Amino acid sequence: MTSTTVDFASIKQAQRTGWQTGDYTRVGHTLQIMAELLVESADVRAGQRVLDVACGQGNAAIAAALRFAEATGLDYAANLLEVGRRRAAVEQVPVTFVDGDAENMPFPDGSFDLSLSTVGVMFAPNHQQAADELVRVTAVGGKIALACWTPTSMVGQMFKTVAKWAPPPSGVRPPALWGTQEHLDELFGERVEWIGFAKREYVFRYHSPEHFSEWFREFYGPITRLAGTLSEKDLDQFSGDLAQVALHHNRVSDGTLVAPAEYLEVVGVRRS
Repeated sequence: MTSTTVDFASIKQAQRTGWQTGDYTRVGHTLQIMAELLVESADVRAGQRVLDVACGQGNAAIAAALRFAEATGLDYAANLLEVGRRRAAVEQVPVTFVDGDAENMPFPDGSFDLSLSTVGVMFAPNHQQAADELVRVTAVGGKIALACWTPTSMVGQMFKTVAKWAPPPSGVRPPALWGTQEHLDELFGERVEWIGFAKREYVFRYHSPEHFSEWFREFYGPITRLAGTLSEKDLDQFSGDLAQVALHHNRVSDGTLVAPAEYLEVVGVRRS
């Protein structure tokens, strides 16, 4: 199925509603370390023009601003942008937050020296269009740096579990493909020279696998929205399925959850 047969506009509207459901910031705040590591790997410099694509509540944008970069965050969820603005104010750093679509960014060509995304742009339904936009807004010689969950990670397995209850629209490829070198090569081709590939682990730490399941059902927008459509019986089963994913990856036996989730961190230079 080609992209021309997929109604990406309707899909994105549904996604936007999902991310505005619940309170994703309660999950996103816990992932701050991923943004800090990505900014360091990208070797951000003071004064650089830095864009955080699908920024959510601004983890990478704020990390860049704390290093005196000229930071901009882009997202299409107004509630997350508002939290980002409040966070930046508390941190006392200037960050510009823009309401916009990762597949059609409201910036001129070559606007940024560094374009980042921490488990954000990977959710754009039209992978190729999102990659093309990342290249377009990044200056020639500038960098693109991404952190994306891998298909075999705990989060990748959680996505598969969710897909059993809410199959993705036909023609939309899984987000976790962004966590593979093969897919990135397909999307970016010769336009980007990858200078850094690293497999990292983010460790989910919760009171228990059941607490993880509860937290994501309450706050992780797309999952919150799905949970709200289920019958009481199905919700119990779905809750157990999420807890089972966490339990499968748990590396401790004291009743708490300490579960590593693999992600791919890449840094590249835009060639053309």
